[in-house]
Amino acid sequence: MDVERFVELMTGNFDNKEQFEQMKASGKTFPYAQHVNTVCNDKIKNIPNDFNGIFIVEESYYETDGRRHASPHLFLITDSNDGIMLSSYEIPEGEDKNTFSYDSMKTVEYSKLKKSEKFTPAIYKEKDGVWEGGSVSHFTPVMIFCLWEKFSEECLEVSESMEVNGKKTFGYDEPIIYKRV
Repeated sequence: MDVERFVELMTGNFDNKEQFEQMKASGKTFPYAQHVNTVCNDKIKNIPNDFNGIFIVEESYYETDGRRHASPHLFLITDSNDGIMLSSYEIPEGEDKNTFSYDSMKTVEYSKLKKSEKFTPAIYKEKDGVWEGGSVSHFTPVMIFCLWEKFSEECLEVSESMEVNGKKTFGYDEPIIYKRV
């Protein structure tokens, strides 16, 4: 039940147009960002009968200085003793990692899906209708990825950063605030 409520909040089309316009008006450099999150269990064959997770294709698009960058992901949302768990999976073999989307996703065998070994699953807890959580992943001994998110009826608040040797190489000082389009 919690998994379904969580997935309802995070699926759909979102952008940060309102925040982007505010940042632009105040002279700050900030990306225009979009999220398209779609349940994709229908494209996965032979999911075990007792399986209670929901796979999501997350299409993230970032535009800065007229340059657009796509960052697609495949996630699995499951119930956990600690809350809701978001696990990352490798983009299925044969798919283009740069253009992967729900629309382009080919049918894939459940047994062929590979959990990401680099990403530490994120745990989310619900309080008053707001789900909050994240994780810290050590992609390499010197590369750390930090994720912190809040999901509510109003918005998705996403804070991501990458550090290499203690220096931030990706991320913003403020979370990106996505609103449903």
